[in-house]
Amino acid sequence: MQWLLLQEGSPGQRSRGLAAGIFAGCFPFFGLQTLLGVFLASLLRGNRILAAAGTWISNPFTYVPLYWFNYTIGRRLLGEHPGGISGLHGGAASSFPWEDVWSLGWTVARCVLLGSTLVGLALGVSLGLVCWLWLRRTRPAP
Repeated sequence: MQWLLLQEGSPGQRSRGLAAGIFAGCFPFFGLQTLLGVFLASLLRGNRILAAAGTWISNPFTYVPLYWFNYTIGRRLLGEHPGGISGLHGGAASSFPWEDVWSLGWTVARCVLLGSTLVGLALGVSLGLVCWLWLRRTRPAP
């Protein structure tokens, strides 16, 4: 918390940077989350260091629950039915329905991306607002 207080910028700049990072961290773009967060923080005139730190909302401990939650949200909103490889028909590898497997990948990707966008917006905005309110209350008097 002390580190957050010592960052440069107004409470708005710091909270926008953190919100941008949290939003970017909700996407499964491993290796690109930090770049996306810093880019969004630059567009929003937020603190880029806090944006990079905010992407750590997804980390090795939270990957599975976060992306499963995002997938579930997207699947419910898109009306996709839970399926999987077990639902595919076929026998030998030569007659395996590879087109069905490919379309299943796009179905899952659509669900994850929609869920990630909505969860990222909700978490980014709400935690950015909490951060802004907290920073305004703890800001030292000039």
